[in-house]
Amino acid sequence: MTALLEVRDLRTHFLTRAGVVKAVEGVTFALDRGEILGLVGESGSGKSVTGFSLIGLVDPPGRIAGGSIRFDGQELVGLPPARMRAIRGRRIAMVFQDPAATLNPVLTIGRQMALAVQAHGRTTEAAARDLAARTLARVGIPDAAARLDAYPHEFSGGMRQRVAIATALLHGPDLIIADEPTTALDVSIQAQILTEMKALARETGTALIWISHDLATVSSLADRVMVMYAGRIVESGPVAATLRAPRHPYTRGLLDSLPAMARPGERLNQIPGTTPSLLSLPSGCPFRPRCPRGDAACAADPPVVATPDRMALCHHPLDLAA
Repeated sequence: MTALLEVRDLRTHFLTRAGVVKAVEGVTFALDRGEILGLVGESGSGKSVTGFSLIGLVDPPGRIAGGSIRFDGQELVGLPPARMRAIRGRRIAMVFQDPAATLNPVLTIGRQMALAVQAHGRTTEAAARDLAARTLARVGIPDAAARLDAYPHEFSGGMRQRVAIATALLHGPDLIIADEPTTALDVSIQAQILTEMKALARETGTALIWISHDLATVSSLADRVMVMYAGRIVESGPVAATLRAPRHPYTRGLLDSLPAMARPGERLNQIPGTTPSLLSLPSGCPFRPRCPRGDAACAADPPVVATPDRMALCHHPLDLAA
């Protein structure tokens, strides 16, 4: 079966006065229908820019410098804006990190959702509101029909995020890209939304890319995980196997820095140093200056160490048996 999404050697650069910022460099992966993919890494690793590139939301001075994005057999790189708008929102939807920044404060929820429905077809206002109410109920908003006349400020943070998710679901998209949508929510609301998103993916066959820095969240939601560092995918594989026995030292460092890994009273583990500037990456492996296994060999580009379902970009990968 052909993958729903096939990304090959994607490169997204930002042309600045200081030089070229290579925010995404050589990203390659595929995503099947109904699959949930977790994309993790530190801030500045390229996770969000990857998501924006997939949906055609990279604005100048950024641009896709190369590579291919094939969605259901159609090439999206270089697609005319009008044709991309016909896909965005209808077949590929995105849920952003801060719903307060994406919802219009002067329009009711019902009006905003109706506009989203009518943007992709001739639909009456009544039919659009009916669809909006049914979709709001689907994500757990009580008395959904009455809440259509409420404004964004009348909802809690968790409810606003549910509205954003409902808006993404209006057209039954084939793919949803969620950019850290639960970061600002409390744990109980976060757990509810994760459960709902997982159920929706299973029920509808919608594929989901979940962008996050939270490995615990990804471990409970995703089927597969990709770890990004300095614009590159440094490790990927099934989520349980990858987080149980990571091959890349960076993935191991992320896991070791989780508070749950430290004993009470002990200092938390951390990865030494900071992420490098994308304007002046070190030669070879970009993680080399921070890596406990880094040596002279790491000054050369790291090789791909692959098994049938795992991949790591490293000169000195960790032993799977360990």
